[in-house]
Amino acid sequence: MRKSKMLKLDKKLRPWLKYYGDVPANMEYPNFSMVDLIIEAAEKYPNNMAYSYYGSKVSYKEFIVRIKRCAKALKNYGVKEGDNVTICMPNTPEGITMVYAVNMIGAICNMVHPLSSEKELEFYINAANSKYILVIDAVFEKILKLKDKTNLKRIIIARASEDMSLPLAGIYWVLNGRKYKIPKDDKVIVMWEDFINGSKNYQGDYYITRKAYDPAVILYSGGTTGSPKGILLSNLNFNALAIDCTAVIRQAQPGATILSVLPIFHGFGLGVCIHTPLSKGMGVILVPTFSAKKFGDIIRKNQPNFIVGVPTLYEALIESNVGPNELKCVRSVICGGDALNSTLRDKVNDFLYEHGSDAKIRVGYGLTEGTGACCLSPENVFNDGIVGMPLPDMYFKIVIPDTHETAPVNEDGEICISGPLVMMGYLNDDAETMQALRYHEDGRLWLHTGDVGYLGEDGLIYFSQRIKRIIVSSGYNVYPTYLESIINTHEAVLTSTVIGIPHPYKGQVAKAFVVLKDGYKDKGKIEKEIREIMQKNVAKYSLPYEYEI
Repeated sequence: MRKSKMLKLDKKLRPWLKYYGDVPANMEYPNFSMVDLIIEAAEKYPNNMAYSYYGSKVSYKEFIVRIKRCAKALKNYGVKEGDNVTICMPNTPEGITMVYAVNMIGAICNMVHPLSSEKELEFYINAANSKYILVIDAVFEKILKLKDKTNLKRIIIARASEDMSLPLAGIYWVLNGRKYKIPKDDKVIVMWEDFINGSKNYQGDYYITRKAYDPAVILYSGGTTGSPKGILLSNLNFNALAIDCTAVIRQAQPGATILSVLPIFHGFGLGVCIHTPLSKGMGVILVPTFSAKKFGDIIRKNQPNFIVGVPTLYEALIESNVGPNELKCVRSVICGGDALNSTLRDKVNDFLYEHGSDAKIRVGYGLTEGTGACCLSPENVFNDGIVGMPLPDMYFKIVIPDTHETAPVNEDGEICISGPLVMMGYLNDDAETMQALRYHEDGRLWLHTGDVGYLGEDGLIYFSQRIKRIIVSSGYNVYPTYLESIINTHEAVLTSTVIGIPHPYKGQVAKAFVVLKDGYKDKGKIEKEIREIMQKNVAKYSLPYEYEI
Protein backbone atom coordinates (compact mmCIF):
# COMPACT_ATOMS: atom_id res chain seq x y z
CA MET A 1 0.00 0.00 0.00
CA ARG A 2 1.18 3.51 -0.77
CA LYS A 3 1.47 6.28 1.83
CA SER A 4 1.36 10.00 1.20
CA LYS A 5 4.09 12.14 2.74
CA MET A 6 1.33 14.55 3.89
CA LEU A 7 3.26 17.56 2.56
CA LYS A 8 1.60 20.94 3.04
CA LEU A 9 1.61 22.91 -0.21
CA ASP A 10 1.55 26.66 -0.72
CA LYS A 11 -1.89 28.17 -0.05
CA LYS A 12 -1.82 29.64 -3.55
CA LEU A 13 -2.44 26.09 -4.74
CA ARG A 14 -5.67 26.05 -2.72
CA PRO A 15 -7.68 29.05 -3.95
CA TRP A 16 -10.84 27.64 -2.36
CA LEU A 17 -9.53 28.52 1.12
CA LYS A 18 -11.11 31.98 0.84
CA TYR A 19 -14.48 30.26 1.37
CA TYR A 20 -13.39 28.63 4.63
CA GLY A 21 -14.11 31.56 6.93
CA ASP A 22 -12.99 30.55 10.42
CA VAL A 23 -12.36 26.91 9.45
CA PRO A 24 -8.64 25.98 9.65
CA ALA A 25 -7.01 24.97 6.37
CA ASN A 26 -5.17 22.19 8.18
CA MET A 27 -6.51 20.03 10.99
CA GLU A 28 -4.97 17.86 13.71
CA TYR A 29 -5.85 14.16 13.45
CA PRO A 30 -5.57 11.68 16.32
CA ASN A 31 -3.27 8.68 16.02
CA PHE A 32 -5.89 6.15 17.07
CA SER A 33 -8.78 4.03 15.81
CA MET A 34 -12.31 4.79 14.64
CA VAL A 35 -13.88 3.46 17.81
CA ASP A 36 -11.58 5.63 19.95
CA LEU A 37 -13.12 8.72 18.35
CA ILE A 38 -16.60 7.46 19.26
CA ILE A 39 -15.49 6.67 22.82
CA GLU A 40 -14.28 10.28 23.13
CA ALA A 41 -17.72 11.52 22.04
CA ALA A 42 -19.42 9.16 24.51
CA GLU A 43 -17.29 10.49 27.36
CA LYS A 44 -18.36 14.05 26.51
CA TYR A 45 -22.03 13.32 25.80
CA PRO A 46 -22.92 10.05 27.61
CA ASN A 47 -26.63 10.81 27.79
CA ASN A 48 -27.07 12.06 24.22
CA MET A 49 -28.93 9.76 21.86
CA ALA A 50 -26.41 7.83 19.75
CA TYR A 51 -29.02 6.25 17.50
CA SER A 52 -32.69 5.50 17.11
CA TYR A 53 -34.23 2.57 15.26
CA TYR A 54 -37.95 2.52 14.60
CA GLY A 55 -38.42 4.75 17.64
CA SER A 56 -36.19 2.74 19.99
CA LYS A 57 -33.40 5.02 21.27
CA VAL A 58 -29.94 4.19 22.65
CA SER A 59 -27.64 6.65 24.46
CA TYR A 60 -23.91 6.98 23.85
CA LYS A 61 -23.21 5.41 27.23
CA GLU A 62 -25.30 2.34 26.34
CA PHE A 63 -23.88 2.22 22.81
CA ILE A 64 -20.33 1.85 24.14
CA VAL A 65 -21.53 -0.91 26.49
CA ARG A 66 -23.02 -2.73 23.49
CA ILE A 67 -19.86 -2.28 21.43
CA LYS A 68 -17.72 -3.74 24.22
CA ARG A 69 -20.11 -6.65 24.67
CA CYS A 70 -19.97 -7.36 20.94
CA ALA A 71 -16.16 -7.10 20.98
CA LYS A 72 -15.96 -9.70 23.75
CA ALA A 73 -18.36 -11.93 21.82
CA LEU A 74 -16.12 -11.71 18.75
CA LYS A 75 -13.12 -12.75 20.83
CA ASN A 76 -15.15 -15.57 22.36
CA TYR A 77 -15.81 -16.94 18.87
CA GLY A 78 -12.15 -16.75 17.90
CA VAL A 79 -11.83 -13.53 15.90
CA LYS A 80 -8.24 -12.23 16.03
CA GLU A 81 -6.49 -8.94 15.41
CA GLY A 82 -6.09 -8.45 11.65
CA ASP A 83 -8.96 -10.78 10.69
CA ASN A 84 -11.43 -9.55 8.08
CA VAL A 85 -15.00 -9.78 9.38
CA THR A 86 -17.70 -9.49 6.72
CA ILE A 87 -20.70 -7.30 7.55
CA CYS A 88 -23.62 -7.91 5.19
CA MET A 89 -26.21 -5.63 6.75
CA PRO A 90 -28.50 -2.67 6.08
CA ASN A 91 -28.59 0.24 8.54
CA THR A 92 -29.43 -1.54 11.79
CA PRO A 93 -28.10 -1.30 15.36
CA GLU A 94 -26.40 -4.68 14.97
CA GLY A 95 -24.62 -3.49 11.83
CA ILE A 96 -23.11 -0.33 13.33
CA THR A 97 -22.36 -2.04 16.66
CA MET A 98 -20.43 -4.72 14.78
CA VAL A 99 -18.45 -2.10 12.82
CA TYR A 100 -17.07 -0.55 16.00
CA ALA A 101 -16.65 -3.85 17.85
CA VAL A 102 -14.58 -5.25 14.98
CA ASN A 103 -12.51 -2.05 15.06
CA MET A 104 -12.11 -2.33 18.84
CA ILE A 105 -10.47 -5.77 18.66
CA GLY A 106 -8.12 -4.69 15.87
CA ALA A 107 -9.90 -6.58 13.09
CA ILE A 108 -11.08 -5.15 9.75
CA CYS A 109 -14.66 -4.64 8.54
CA ASN A 110 -15.39 -6.17 5.12
CA MET A 111 -18.55 -4.29 4.11
CA VAL A 112 -20.83 -5.86 1.48
CA HIS A 113 -24.25 -5.14 0.01
CA PRO A 114 -26.95 -7.59 1.23
CA LEU A 115 -28.58 -7.51 -2.21
CA SER A 116 -25.40 -8.65 -3.94
CA SER A 117 -25.76 -11.80 -6.00
CA GLU A 118 -24.54 -15.11 -4.64
CA LYS A 119 -21.56 -14.98 -7.02
CA GLU A 120 -20.64 -11.46 -5.92
CA LEU A 121 -20.87 -12.40 -2.24
CA GLU A 122 -18.59 -15.36 -2.88
CA PHE A 123 -16.06 -12.99 -4.46
CA TYR A 124 -16.25 -10.44 -1.62
CA ILE A 125 -15.87 -13.05 1.12
CA ASN A 126 -12.97 -14.82 -0.58
CA ALA A 127 -11.22 -11.61 -1.62
CA ALA A 128 -10.94 -10.74 2.07
CA ASN A 129 -10.39 -14.37 3.15
CA SER A 130 -13.15 -13.74 5.66
CA LYS A 131 -13.99 -16.46 8.17
CA TYR A 132 -16.77 -14.64 10.01
CA ILE A 133 -19.86 -12.89 8.70
CA LEU A 134 -22.78 -10.96 10.16
CA VAL A 135 -25.78 -11.15 7.85
CA ILE A 136 -29.37 -9.91 7.97
CA ASP A 137 -31.98 -12.68 8.16
CA ALA A 138 -33.61 -11.72 4.85
CA VAL A 139 -30.60 -12.88 2.79
CA PHE A 140 -28.97 -15.55 4.99
CA GLU A 141 -29.84 -18.34 2.54
CA LYS A 142 -27.39 -16.93 -0.02
CA ILE A 143 -24.62 -17.09 2.58
CA LEU A 144 -25.49 -20.66 3.59
CA LYS A 145 -24.96 -21.76 -0.01
CA LEU A 146 -21.42 -20.39 0.15
CA LYS A 147 -20.19 -22.45 3.11
CA ASP A 148 -18.34 -24.91 0.88
CA LYS A 149 -17.08 -22.20 -1.50
CA THR A 150 -15.51 -19.98 1.18
CA ASN A 151 -13.56 -20.28 4.43
CA LEU A 152 -16.49 -19.17 6.58
CA LYS A 153 -16.32 -20.66 10.08
CA ARG A 154 -19.21 -18.76 11.64
CA ILE A 155 -22.37 -17.17 10.23
CA ILE A 156 -23.98 -14.72 12.66
CA ILE A 157 -27.60 -13.98 11.73
CA ALA A 158 -29.40 -10.86 12.94
CA ARG A 159 -33.11 -10.35 12.56
CA ALA A 160 -34.20 -6.90 11.44
CA SER A 161 -36.48 -6.84 14.49
CA GLU A 162 -33.71 -7.32 17.12
CA ASP A 163 -33.83 -3.72 18.38
CA MET A 164 -37.43 -2.86 17.57
CA SER A 165 -39.92 -2.17 20.33
CA LEU A 166 -42.03 -5.21 21.24
CA PRO A 167 -45.16 -4.19 19.28
CA LEU A 168 -43.14 -3.49 16.12
CA ALA A 169 -41.06 -6.63 16.54
CA GLY A 170 -44.25 -8.66 16.76
CA ILE A 171 -45.63 -7.09 13.60
CA TYR A 172 -42.33 -7.72 11.79
CA TRP A 173 -42.38 -11.39 12.82
CA VAL A 174 -45.91 -11.87 11.52
CA LEU A 175 -45.28 -10.08 8.22
CA ASN A 176 -41.69 -11.09 7.49
CA GLY A 177 -39.66 -12.83 10.17
CA ARG A 178 -41.34 -16.22 10.14
CA LYS A 179 -40.73 -16.51 6.38
CA TYR A 180 -37.03 -17.04 7.04
CA LYS A 181 -36.50 -20.68 8.01
CA ILE A 182 -33.15 -20.65 9.77
CA PRO A 183 -31.71 -24.15 10.43
CA LYS A 184 -31.40 -24.90 14.15
CA ASP A 185 -28.95 -27.80 13.81
CA ASP A 186 -26.27 -26.08 11.72
CA LYS A 187 -23.25 -25.54 13.99
CA VAL A 188 -21.84 -22.81 11.75
CA ILE A 189 -24.89 -20.62 12.40
CA VAL A 190 -25.32 -18.53 15.53
CA MET A 191 -28.17 -16.12 16.11
CA TRP A 192 -27.33 -12.58 17.21
CA GLU A 193 -28.74 -12.95 20.72
CA ASP A 194 -26.78 -16.16 21.33
CA PHE A 195 -23.67 -14.59 19.82
CA ILE A 196 -23.87 -11.60 22.19
CA ASN A 197 -24.58 -13.84 25.19
CA GLY A 198 -21.31 -15.58 24.40
CA SER A 199 -19.52 -12.44 25.60
CA LYS A 200 -20.07 -13.69 29.17
CA ASN A 201 -17.72 -16.58 28.45
CA TYR A 202 -14.78 -14.36 27.53
CA GLN A 203 -12.66 -12.87 30.31
CA GLY A 204 -9.51 -11.82 28.42
CA ASP A 205 -8.40 -8.60 26.75
CA TYR A 206 -10.53 -7.35 23.89
CA TYR A 207 -9.40 -3.77 23.33
CA ILE A 208 -6.48 -3.58 20.90
CA THR A 209 -4.57 -0.33 20.46
CA ARG A 210 -4.53 0.62 16.79
CA LYS A 211 -2.97 3.57 15.00
CA ALA A 212 -4.21 6.05 12.41
CA TYR A 213 -2.61 4.33 9.42
CA ASP A 214 -3.79 0.83 10.37
CA PRO A 215 -6.44 -0.65 8.02
CA ALA A 216 -10.01 -0.47 9.31
CA VAL A 217 -12.56 -1.02 6.54
CA ILE A 218 -12.84 -2.70 3.14
CA LEU A 219 -15.46 -1.29 0.76
CA TYR A 220 -16.14 -2.43 -2.79
CA SER A 221 -16.22 -0.51 -6.04
CA GLY A 222 -15.25 -1.00 -9.66
CA GLY A 223 -11.74 0.43 -9.48
CA THR A 224 -10.39 1.83 -12.72
CA THR A 225 -11.44 -1.16 -14.84
CA GLY A 226 -15.02 -1.78 -13.78
CA SER A 227 -14.39 -5.21 -12.26
CA PRO A 228 -15.08 -5.48 -8.49
CA LYS A 229 -12.27 -4.17 -6.31
CA GLY A 230 -11.83 -4.13 -2.55
CA ILE A 231 -10.83 -0.66 -1.36
CA LEU A 232 -8.79 -0.64 1.84
CA LEU A 233 -9.42 2.36 4.09
CA SER A 234 -7.65 3.28 7.32
CA ASN A 235 -8.66 4.62 10.70
CA LEU A 236 -7.20 7.95 9.58
CA ASN A 237 -9.39 8.00 6.48
CA PHE A 238 -12.62 7.81 8.50
CA ASN A 239 -11.49 9.93 11.44
CA ALA A 240 -10.19 12.67 9.14
CA LEU A 241 -13.50 12.64 7.25
CA ALA A 242 -15.43 13.05 10.51
CA ILE A 243 -13.20 15.87 11.76
CA ASP A 244 -13.21 17.67 8.40
CA CYS A 245 -16.97 17.41 7.84
CA THR A 246 -17.90 18.65 11.30
CA ALA A 247 -15.51 21.58 10.81
CA VAL A 248 -17.04 22.80 7.54
CA ILE A 249 -20.69 22.06 8.39
CA ARG A 250 -21.52 24.56 11.13
CA GLN A 251 -24.86 22.91 11.91
CA ALA A 252 -23.08 19.69 12.97
CA GLN A 253 -23.46 20.16 16.71
CA PRO A 254 -23.89 17.73 19.63
CA GLY A 255 -27.50 16.66 20.00
CA ALA A 256 -28.46 17.33 16.39
CA THR A 257 -29.97 14.39 14.51
CA ILE A 258 -29.27 13.01 11.04
CA LEU A 259 -31.44 10.81 8.85
CA SER A 260 -29.15 7.90 7.93
CA VAL A 261 -30.69 6.47 4.78
CA LEU A 262 -27.48 5.87 2.82
CA PRO A 263 -26.28 2.34 3.62
CA ILE A 264 -23.31 1.40 5.78
CA PHE A 265 -21.74 -0.65 2.97
CA HIS A 266 -21.40 2.61 0.99
CA GLY A 267 -18.50 4.95 1.74
CA PHE A 268 -20.75 8.01 1.83
CA GLY A 269 -23.19 6.20 4.12
CA LEU A 270 -20.68 4.79 6.61
CA GLY A 271 -18.40 7.82 6.59
CA VAL A 272 -20.77 10.79 6.42
CA CYS A 273 -24.03 9.41 7.82
CA ILE A 274 -22.68 7.18 10.62
CA HIS A 275 -19.10 7.86 11.70
CA THR A 276 -19.16 11.64 11.27
CA PRO A 277 -22.28 12.34 13.40
CA LEU A 278 -21.29 9.76 16.03
CA SER A 279 -17.91 11.49 16.41
CA LYS A 280 -19.69 14.72 17.36
CA GLY A 281 -22.30 13.52 19.84
CA MET A 282 -25.08 13.70 17.26
CA GLY A 283 -27.99 11.28 16.97
CA VAL A 284 -28.22 8.87 14.04
CA ILE A 285 -31.72 7.91 12.84
CA LEU A 286 -31.21 4.47 11.27
CA VAL A 287 -33.33 3.73 8.20
CA PRO A 288 -32.62 0.15 7.00
CA THR A 289 -34.76 0.28 3.87
CA PHE A 290 -35.86 3.41 2.06
CA SER A 291 -39.40 3.77 0.76
CA ALA A 292 -40.24 6.85 -1.29
CA LYS A 293 -43.91 6.48 -0.33
CA LYS A 294 -43.07 6.54 3.39
CA PHE A 295 -40.49 9.33 3.25
CA GLY A 296 -42.89 11.94 4.56
CA ASP A 297 -43.89 9.71 7.48
CA ILE A 298 -40.22 9.07 8.34
CA ILE A 299 -39.51 12.81 8.52
CA ARG A 300 -42.70 13.51 10.45
CA LYS A 301 -41.95 10.87 13.09
CA ASN A 302 -38.22 11.52 13.50
CA GLN A 303 -37.87 15.29 12.92
CA PRO A 304 -34.27 15.11 11.60
CA ASN A 305 -32.00 18.15 11.61
CA PHE A 306 -29.85 16.77 8.78
CA ILE A 307 -30.84 15.05 5.55
CA VAL A 308 -28.04 13.52 3.49
CA GLY A 309 -28.80 11.63 0.31
CA VAL A 310 -28.47 11.04 -3.41
CA PRO A 311 -30.57 12.89 -6.02
CA THR A 312 -33.26 10.18 -6.10
CA LEU A 313 -33.88 10.73 -2.39
CA TYR A 314 -34.60 14.39 -3.07
CA GLU A 315 -36.90 13.45 -5.94
CA ALA A 316 -38.82 11.48 -3.33
CA LEU A 317 -38.73 14.39 -0.88
CA ILE A 318 -40.43 16.86 -3.23
CA GLU A 319 -43.09 14.24 -4.01
CA SER A 320 -43.68 13.39 -0.34
CA ASN A 321 -46.69 14.31 1.77
CA VAL A 322 -44.92 16.46 4.37
CA GLY A 323 -47.04 19.28 5.72
CA PRO A 324 -46.51 23.07 5.46
CA ASN A 325 -44.13 23.44 8.45
CA GLU A 326 -42.95 19.88 8.88
CA LEU A 327 -39.45 20.60 7.57
CA LYS A 328 -38.82 23.34 10.11
CA CYS A 329 -36.60 20.85 11.93
CA VAL A 330 -34.22 20.55 8.95
CA ARG A 331 -31.08 22.67 9.33
CA SER A 332 -28.77 21.17 6.72
CA VAL A 333 -29.30 19.27 3.46
CA ILE A 334 -26.47 17.61 1.52
CA CYS A 335 -26.53 15.76 -1.80
CA GLY A 336 -23.84 13.43 -3.10
CA GLY A 337 -23.39 10.16 -4.95
CA ASP A 338 -24.33 11.60 -8.35
CA ALA A 339 -24.59 14.92 -10.18
CA LEU A 340 -27.42 17.20 -9.03
CA ASN A 341 -28.98 19.08 -11.93
CA SER A 342 -30.01 22.71 -11.46
CA THR A 343 -33.71 21.98 -11.99
CA LEU A 344 -33.87 19.49 -9.13
CA ARG A 345 -31.66 21.70 -6.95
CA ASP A 346 -34.04 24.65 -7.35
CA LYS A 347 -37.08 22.46 -6.73
CA VAL A 348 -35.56 21.10 -3.52
CA ASN A 349 -34.63 24.55 -2.24
CA ASP A 350 -38.12 25.86 -2.99
CA PHE A 351 -39.69 22.81 -1.34
CA LEU A 352 -37.59 23.27 1.80
CA TYR A 353 -38.57 26.94 2.05
CA GLU A 354 -42.26 26.25 1.42
CA HIS A 355 -42.28 23.64 4.18
CA GLY A 356 -40.62 25.71 6.89
CA SER A 357 -36.86 25.08 6.50
CA ASP A 358 -34.18 27.74 6.03
CA ALA A 359 -31.72 25.14 4.71
CA LYS A 360 -30.37 25.21 1.17
CA ILE A 361 -29.04 22.08 -0.48
CA ARG A 362 -25.25 21.69 -0.59
CA VAL A 363 -23.54 19.43 -3.09
CA GLY A 364 -20.70 17.07 -2.25
CA TYR A 365 -18.21 15.15 -4.34
CA GLY A 366 -16.35 12.00 -3.50
CA LEU A 367 -15.62 8.41 -4.40
CA THR A 368 -15.06 5.26 -2.40
CA GLU A 369 -11.30 5.58 -2.95
CA GLY A 370 -11.59 8.98 -1.24
CA THR A 371 -13.62 7.70 1.75
CA GLY A 372 -16.90 8.70 0.13
CA ALA A 373 -16.66 12.50 0.37
CA CYS A 374 -13.82 14.97 -0.07
CA CYS A 375 -15.40 18.16 -1.41
CA LEU A 376 -18.46 20.25 -0.45
CA SER A 377 -20.03 23.34 -1.95
CA PRO A 378 -20.06 26.47 0.24
CA GLU A 379 -23.37 27.55 1.69
CA ASN A 380 -25.46 29.64 -0.70
CA VAL A 381 -23.29 29.00 -3.77
CA PHE A 382 -25.43 27.33 -6.45
CA ASN A 383 -23.45 27.45 -9.69
CA ASP A 384 -24.23 24.69 -12.19
CA GLY A 385 -21.83 21.75 -11.94
CA ILE A 386 -20.28 22.95 -8.70
CA VAL A 387 -18.97 20.42 -6.19
CA GLY A 388 -17.25 23.13 -4.23
CA MET A 389 -14.33 23.42 -1.87
CA PRO A 390 -12.11 20.48 -0.92
CA LEU A 391 -12.27 19.57 2.75
CA PRO A 392 -9.40 20.66 5.06
CA ASP A 393 -6.02 19.11 4.19
CA MET A 394 -7.39 17.87 0.86
CA TYR A 395 -5.67 19.02 -2.30
CA PHE A 396 -7.31 18.94 -5.72
CA LYS A 397 -5.42 19.18 -8.98
CA ILE A 398 -6.93 19.18 -12.46
CA VAL A 399 -4.47 17.52 -14.83
CA ILE A 400 -4.34 17.05 -18.57
CA PRO A 401 -5.40 13.39 -19.02
CA ASP A 402 -2.56 10.84 -19.04
CA THR A 403 -0.12 13.41 -17.64
CA HIS A 404 0.80 15.05 -14.34
CA GLU A 405 0.56 18.49 -15.95
CA THR A 406 -1.92 20.93 -14.43
CA ALA A 407 -4.70 22.03 -16.78
CA PRO A 408 -5.46 25.76 -17.15
CA VAL A 409 -8.21 27.35 -15.04
CA ASN A 410 -11.70 26.76 -16.50
CA GLU A 411 -10.45 23.90 -18.69
CA ASP A 412 -11.52 20.29 -18.22
CA GLY A 413 -9.04 17.69 -17.06
CA GLU A 414 -8.86 14.65 -14.81
CA ILE A 415 -9.61 15.34 -11.16
CA CYS A 416 -6.75 14.21 -8.90
CA ILE A 417 -6.93 14.36 -5.12
CA SER A 418 -4.37 14.09 -2.34
CA GLY A 419 -4.65 14.11 1.43
CA PRO A 420 -5.81 12.12 4.46
CA LEU A 421 -9.01 10.85 2.80
CA VAL A 422 -7.21 8.95 0.03
CA MET A 423 -7.42 5.16 0.33
CA MET A 424 -4.55 2.89 1.33
CA GLY A 425 -4.97 0.96 -1.92
CA TYR A 426 -6.89 -1.82 -3.64
CA LEU A 427 -7.08 -5.13 -1.82
CA ASN A 428 -4.70 -7.73 -3.28
CA ASP A 429 -4.15 -5.68 -6.43
CA ASP A 430 -0.85 -3.81 -6.53
CA ALA A 431 -1.08 -3.17 -10.27
CA GLU A 432 -4.44 -1.41 -9.98
CA THR A 433 -3.19 0.49 -6.92
CA MET A 434 -0.11 1.73 -8.81
CA GLN A 435 -2.35 2.85 -11.66
CA ALA A 436 -4.66 4.86 -9.36
CA LEU A 437 -2.15 6.22 -6.81
CA ARG A 438 0.78 8.08 -8.33
CA TYR A 439 3.54 10.28 -6.96
CA HIS A 440 3.79 13.58 -8.81
CA GLU A 441 6.76 15.89 -9.12
CA ASP A 442 5.55 17.86 -6.08
CA GLY A 443 6.29 14.84 -3.86
CA ARG A 444 2.67 14.14 -2.99
CA LEU A 445 0.76 10.94 -3.62
CA TRP A 446 -2.23 11.67 -5.89
CA LEU A 447 -5.33 9.61 -6.56
CA HIS A 448 -6.31 9.77 -10.23
CA THR A 449 -10.10 9.61 -9.94
CA GLY A 450 -11.14 8.93 -13.52
CA ASP A 451 -13.50 11.91 -13.26
CA VAL A 452 -13.42 15.02 -15.43
CA GLY A 453 -13.78 18.48 -13.95
CA TYR A 454 -12.19 21.89 -13.78
CA LEU A 455 -11.02 24.57 -11.37
CA GLY A 456 -13.18 27.65 -11.84
CA GLU A 457 -11.99 31.24 -11.77
CA ASP A 458 -13.85 31.52 -8.47
CA GLY A 459 -11.44 29.01 -6.91
CA LEU A 460 -14.00 26.20 -6.63
CA ILE A 461 -14.09 22.73 -8.15
CA TYR A 462 -16.61 21.78 -10.84
CA PHE A 463 -17.56 18.29 -11.99
CA SER A 464 -18.12 17.65 -15.71
CA GLN A 465 -18.30 13.92 -16.41
CA ARG A 466 -16.64 10.57 -15.79
CA ILE A 467 -13.75 9.19 -17.81
CA LYS A 468 -14.53 5.65 -16.70
CA ARG A 469 -17.61 3.90 -18.05
CA ILE A 470 -19.93 4.11 -15.07
CA ILE A 471 -23.71 4.29 -14.87
CA VAL A 472 -24.94 5.92 -11.67
CA SER A 473 -28.35 4.52 -10.71
CA SER A 474 -29.97 5.83 -7.52
CA GLY A 475 -26.49 6.69 -6.24
CA TYR A 476 -25.05 3.23 -6.88
CA ASN A 477 -22.25 2.71 -9.39
CA VAL A 478 -23.10 0.23 -12.15
CA TYR A 479 -20.17 -0.94 -14.29
CA PRO A 480 -21.00 -1.71 -17.95
CA THR A 481 -17.76 -3.64 -18.56
CA TYR A 482 -18.59 -6.04 -15.75
CA LEU A 483 -22.17 -6.55 -16.97
CA GLU A 484 -20.93 -7.19 -20.50
CA SER A 485 -18.50 -9.83 -19.25
CA ILE A 486 -21.41 -11.73 -17.64
CA ILE A 487 -23.72 -11.40 -20.66
CA ASN A 488 -20.94 -12.66 -22.95
CA THR A 489 -20.75 -15.97 -21.06
CA HIS A 490 -23.96 -17.12 -22.80
CA GLU A 491 -23.06 -19.49 -25.61
CA ALA A 492 -25.23 -17.61 -28.12
CA VAL A 493 -23.70 -14.18 -27.53
CA LEU A 494 -21.08 -12.86 -29.92
CA THR A 495 -20.68 -9.52 -28.16
CA SER A 496 -22.64 -7.04 -26.03
CA THR A 497 -22.62 -3.39 -25.07
CA VAL A 498 -24.23 -1.88 -21.97
CA ILE A 499 -25.11 1.80 -21.79
CA GLY A 500 -26.99 4.05 -19.41
CA ILE A 501 -30.42 5.32 -20.40
CA PRO A 502 -32.49 8.00 -18.64
CA HIS A 503 -34.90 6.95 -15.92
CA PRO A 504 -37.43 9.37 -14.38
CA TYR A 505 -36.62 8.37 -10.79
CA LYS A 506 -33.27 6.56 -10.71
CA GLY A 507 -31.44 9.02 -12.96
CA GLN A 508 -30.05 6.28 -15.19
CA VAL A 509 -30.51 2.53 -15.60
CA ALA A 510 -28.60 0.00 -17.67
CA LYS A 511 -29.65 -1.16 -21.12
CA ALA A 512 -27.91 -4.07 -22.86
CA PHE A 513 -27.45 -4.38 -26.62
CA VAL A 514 -26.67 -7.99 -27.55
CA VAL A 515 -25.33 -9.37 -30.85
CA LEU A 516 -25.90 -13.11 -31.38
CA LYS A 517 -23.65 -15.59 -33.13
CA ASP A 518 -24.76 -16.97 -36.49
CA GLY A 519 -27.34 -19.71 -36.23
CA TYR A 520 -29.07 -18.49 -33.07
CA LYS A 521 -32.59 -17.26 -33.87
CA ASP A 522 -34.83 -17.60 -30.78
CA LYS A 523 -34.28 -14.14 -29.31
CA GLY A 524 -37.04 -14.47 -26.70
CA LYS A 525 -35.61 -17.69 -25.26
CA ILE A 526 -32.06 -16.31 -25.29
CA GLU A 527 -33.11 -13.08 -23.53
CA LYS A 528 -34.83 -15.12 -20.82
CA GLU A 529 -31.69 -17.21 -20.32
CA ILE A 530 -29.47 -14.11 -20.19
CA ARG A 531 -31.76 -12.54 -17.59
CA GLU A 532 -31.49 -15.71 -15.48
CA ILE A 533 -27.69 -15.66 -15.73
CA MET A 534 -27.62 -12.00 -14.71
CA GLN A 535 -29.91 -12.53 -11.73
CA LYS A 536 -27.56 -15.23 -10.42
CA ASN A 537 -24.40 -13.20 -10.85
CA VAL A 538 -25.25 -9.52 -10.51
CA ALA A 539 -26.68 -7.40 -7.70
CA LYS A 540 -30.31 -6.41 -8.17
CA TYR A 541 -29.54 -2.68 -8.47
CA SER A 542 -27.10 -3.38 -11.35
CA LEU A 543 -29.41 -5.48 -13.52
CA PRO A 544 -30.17 -4.07 -16.99
CA TYR A 545 -33.72 -2.78 -17.28
CA GLU A 546 -33.86 -3.40 -21.01
CA TYR A 547 -32.32 -5.79 -23.54
CA GLU A 548 -32.14 -5.26 -27.28
CA ILE A 549 -31.09 -8.36 -29.21
